[in-house]
Amino acid sequence: MIRLIPSLPAVYVIARGVWPLPWPLALKLGLAGVLLVASQFHLWSRLSSGSVFAPEFPRPVVVLFNWAFGGIALAAPMLLALDAAALASLVLSGGGWVIPAAWRYTVALVAALLAAIAVWQAVRVPPLKDLSVAIADLPPGFDGYTILHLTDLHISRLFPADWARAVVARANDLGTDLIAVTGDFIDGSLASRRDDVEPLRALRARDGVWAVPGNHEYFFDHNSWMRHLAGLGIGILANAHTVLNRDGGALVLAGVTDRSAPATGHPGPDLEAALAGAPASAPIVLLDHQPARAARAASRGVALQLSGHTHGGMIRGLDRLVARGNAGFVSGAYRVGAMLLYVSNGTGLWPGFALRLGRPSELTRITLRRGS
Repeated sequence: MIRLIPSLPAVYVIARGVWPLPWPLALKLGLAGVLLVASQFHLWSRLSSGSVFAPEFPRPVVVLFNWAFGGIALAAPMLLALDAAALASLVLSGGGWVIPAAWRYTVALVAALLAAIAVWQAVRVPPLKDLSVAIADLPPGFDGYTILHLTDLHISRLFPADWARAVVARANDLGTDLIAVTGDFIDGSLASRRDDVEPLRALRARDGVWAVPGNHEYFFDHNSWMRHLAGLGIGILANAHTVLNRDGGALVLAGVTDRSAPATGHPGPDLEAALAGAPASAPIVLLDHQPARAARAASRGVALQLSGHTHGGMIRGLDRLVARGNAGFVSGAYRVGAMLLYVSNGTGLWPGFALRLGRPSELTRITLRRGS
């Protein structure tokens, strides 16, 4: 029942950070138990809701679990570095360095503080990030056109209705021409999240709110969620497109389903179907939850692709590992042939690992400009 892999960092922290301390045995055993319980956060999430993706505890409990889980994840490599230094000292003259208790206390304090900062940065309402994108042959009427890019809201017990309401208010205050959401709206069933997503009904933009599903929508009754989101006034571009018009010029906004869809019996991403019937001369903006297929989109003539999924890698350094699973794309703008790919760090993130250090969340306002 106990999940082994998440326990390993906790066991290491207990063995190398707690057990050597000059404390009473009962105190060390108590702290060891707390760390082992915290390391099983995803198991408790599964037991609370049937899914590791949707912990159904009160929000303060989810925050506390993330802080403790993050503290373990950060303390383990710090202690490993201390042990490596002590081991290396054995080959030096007069070596055999013994790690003082003060260093172990320091590791615990730094890890706890960094984890608290990381959780705070994860759960706050995101700041605004501005991006200007030059598109060749952009019709004059779209010069200065603004798109607000939201992604990975992961509305859940950690990102509940109050948080969603604050995000919507900030989004509407920006007054952009269009709002685009590139998936992972939720974590949880429709019955559990119905009230939490209700604030999305208030999103407003001149040309509407358009979206594609992310992989998490396929974990929780995709069809019901797509119908419900459409009922909130959100246009779902599932291998489809819409044509935007300004002063006689056209811009195509297309969207594809997530590449994980076939695993649950749903249609996978089909860019050809998404662009079928689109005006040939109009620039294309593509919404695709995952960035890994960017090269294919570029070869099809897409001018701008907006993606999420990676959460920016969450922690600087860890982002290099996340990039490896996403064709090298993890955070920010990338030139892929003639196309610009923008991978947002995300509006929210999965409540099972709600930590951000050096990869802040964002509301991304994209301004289109005519240019090469």
